[in-house]
Amino acid sequence: MNKWLRSGISGLAGALAVTAVHETVRRFYPDAPRMDILGMRAITKGLRYAGQTPPNDDKLHTWSLVGDIISNGLYYSLTGGGKKAWWRGSILGTAAGIGGVVLPGPMGLGAAPSNRTRQTQALTVGYYLLGGLVAGGVAKWLRSVKV
Repeated sequence: MNKWLRSGISGLAGALAVTAVHETVRRFYPDAPRMDILGMRAITKGLRYAGQTPPNDDKLHTWSLVGDIISNGLYYSLTGGGKKAWWRGSILGTAAGIGGVVLPGPMGLGAAPSNRTRQTQALTVGYYLLGGLVAGGVAKWLRSVKV
């Protein structure tokens, strides 16, 4: 299998894992990170800057999830398909999680969705670490598959 395809598939797997966990846990745990809200705020801010009116919240939420899957998929594809995919995935995931806690406030998106409690912070880092590990694991598995 082509290394670019392997990287893309593993990146998408990591992104889908992060999104699935996030969307599931937020429905049951009040201190869960709300990365979807950060995405909605970022989209709204960008649209207003461009002189456009943001869509309603349901559509904005969908756009946020699609944007998260695309951007996280591209990010996690950096895990690659080589022998050190697990290691790169864990580093990329941890870095994304720390960024998810530290960066929203300075970016003007508000800190509360990912930084309001210690549990929220830990879950934010944990979600993105999980995504990196899934991307690394899928990359390693795809490397072993003879297609």
